[in-house]
Amino acid sequence: MSVGVKKLLKSVMNRVPAHLKRTQISNTSERLARVREAIDKHYHQGWRSKEGYSATAYEHDLNAHLTDRLANDRAFNIPWIDRAKPIRGQRILEIGCGTGSSTVALAEQGAAVTGIDLDEGALEVARVRAEAYGVKCEIKALNAADLDYAPGSFDTIIFFACLEHMTMPERLSSLRRAWDSLPADGLMVIVETPNRLWYFDHHTSRLPFFNWLPHDLAFDYAKFSEREAFKDVYGTRTAEAELHFLRRGRGASFHELDVAIGPDCKKHVASSLARHRGVLHRLRKPRLDRQYKALMRRIYPSVHEGFFDPSLDLIIRKP
Repeated sequence: MSVGVKKLLKSVMNRVPAHLKRTQISNTSERLARVREAIDKHYHQGWRSKEGYSATAYEHDLNAHLTDRLANDRAFNIPWIDRAKPIRGQRILEIGCGTGSSTVALAEQGAAVTGIDLDEGALEVARVRAEAYGVKCEIKALNAADLDYAPGSFDTIIFFACLEHMTMPERLSSLRRAWDSLPADGLMVIVETPNRLWYFDHHTSRLPFFNWLPHDLAFDYAKFSEREAFKDVYGTRTAEAELHFLRRGRGASFHELDVAIGPDCKKHVASSLARHRGVLHRLRKPRLDRQYKALMRRIYPSVHEGFFDPSLDLIIRKP
């Protein structure tokens, strides 16, 4: 974690509500050692030998999974969700729990968390992390497209940086099934999903307008990316390579919600993370970003402004 990021997180943490900070579990050296061992064993196997992955990239990703994501969740996502509905006592389904950083951040606040993911290695790290931090949660392998929970099974369902990694049939099915599993006044939370409508793809290709392209053209255009571990992966078109490309991450937008749930769901956005973080956060954005967002809002003024941020970070309340 860079010095600048550490200073930012420290300043933000000073503004986290006291009742949330009190329940945060300390990152002791013993806990971190157990989680790091699990990451190396179950999640990062072979990383050092993979072509295109440098030692710097490995350390960056290790730190992200070890401490940075948990710190970010505690500073930003947890206060945001808690403000919409107090987390304590909630039944929460976390789709895309990954290695369990957000799972711990939710569970330490007193939520009954069920975390699902497709990556067995990541799930094993999540189990070790939960045990190391002493929180109880259910961790299991499940494709969100196959959700089969009765209405009212959860108070909140979170899509955590995962919609972009789903195929389109999976996205539509999982959104529809998740919505049907919520009770009235339940929350659907979408976190860190790259916005298809944004002019630049920060997530995968790091190219302008990349997420605007249809999948077939985007696959062929990947060779123009400057990312070594991206442009060199998709040279030959095979069914396996195309699926890997989609899983790598493609932007989403409000259009999936309209098709899966219905256009009225856009009227029930309770909050966006950018709005929650305040005016100073928005003013720190580059001028071009602010101008582009303003243009999109002028084009479609009836849509909540959260659908025009670089990533979709939205809370939708079921009527």
